[in-house]
Amino acid sequence: MSGTSTESDTGSQPSVVNPGHESLKERVEDLIQFIDSHKFCLMTTRQKNSEYLVSRCMAVAAREGIDILFHTDTESGKTDELVGDPHVNIGFLKESTGDWASVSGTACIITDRELVKKYYSNQLKAWVGDLGDGVHDGGPNDPRVGVIKIHMRTATYCLSQGNAFTRGIEVAKGSITGKPAQVNKLRELTESELDMYRTLIS
Repeated sequence: MSGTSTESDTGSQPSVVNPGHESLKERVEDLIQFIDSHKFCLMTTRQKNSEYLVSRCMAVAAREGIDILFHTDTESGKTDELVGDPHVNIGFLKESTGDWASVSGTACIITDRELVKKYYSNQLKAWVGDLGDGVHDGGPNDPRVGVIKIHMRTATYCLSQGNAFTRGIEVAKGSITGKPAQVNKLRELTESELDMYRTLIS
């Protein structure tokens, strides 16, 4: 029947989420380790005055606990979008293994000079430019230079298990038995779990 799903449909096998018995601390810290190993990601925001979403490549500037920080030009389109709707998604991918992470959260734009100076990089001058007025020079005191801080609300990520040889065995076994190959760990972290982790590290 059109519009319905049956167990015989392709791809109807349910994914096994959080299949192991790892502690909350281990699950969060595995995610943190994965994020820390990546410089670039995609940030998805909602376009201003639109229902549509847009993704941009962003470079991670730093991390505070489980919150992720990015540099930004406070006069850019993305900051306008975040003022209108602070909900964002951050996507990470390790192409060589297919490992990935999807982080949902809320963003705030910070222009506090002390925080900006703490994470400032001279490379930002190339992105915001120097207007030659002695103020908008791309330096740490340039009012255009700010920080986007993402407060992590939920996360889903998938990490490969074992090495290429053991994964190959699992795939071969799955093709014989008809059971899904156990080649990765799919994990979800809820908002309440992340709040609980924050209390553990505070």
